[in-house]
Amino acid sequence: MTAVLFDFSGTLFRIESTESWLRAGLDEAELSLPEAELVRAAQELERVGALPGGAASAVAMPDEVAAVWGVRDESAALHRAAYTGLSRQVALPDPGLHDTLYDRHMSPAAWQPYPDAAEVLRALRERGIAVGVVSNIGWDLRPVFRAHGLDPYVDVYVLSYEHGIQKPDPRLFKTACTALGVEPGDVLMVGDDRRADGGAAALGCGVHFVDHLPVARRPDGLRPVLDLVG
Repeated sequence: MTAVLFDFSGTLFRIESTESWLRAGLDEAELSLPEAELVRAAQELERVGALPGGAASAVAMPDEVAAVWGVRDESAALHRAAYTGLSRQVALPDPGLHDTLYDRHMSPAAWQPYPDAAEVLRALRERGIAVGVVSNIGWDLRPVFRAHGLDPYVDVYVLSYEHGIQKPDPRLFKTACTALGVEPGDVLMVGDDRRADGGAAALGCGVHFVDHLPVARRPDGLRPVLDLVG
């Protein structure tokens, strides 16, 4: 292999818990809730799947959200509309808090790299293997990588909302391969979503999956990548 492509959420980084997300949003908005109400609201936000990168919705989506859900990662506007639409199913102390929460999830502070992410990316760089990040996302994740010190190990970012194409569409993976100057057959795609990330196989890339687990429960899930690339 001459290059490795990585997914972002659930692969290299993990979003904070829904309760942490809500607490941070309340602090940012200078609002407060009694503890029992805060915990209950966080549980409801999780149930409806309002946190991008968090748990999937466990209930039926509103019609206006369902209408855009399948293409939410094709633009920043669609991504915001989809997730704030889910959030608005939960009563919060101020209507503006839904947008505050959405903005919070784009903050580097809301994300934590998996424990072995830096080690694996550094080792790939030392071996001369190119690295790309290919993500279905509606916002610029580069500041997250910079804030956590991982940006120096990434050669190219290919983000769905910047191209209007979502994984598993092979064109998004092809864009990354072209940007890196490598042939798909020499590329390994690493991700947590078998459908979305598995789309790289149609292009001829190798594919390796990791489990989308909390950071503390996946200390070394990326290390097998180093053996796969040889």
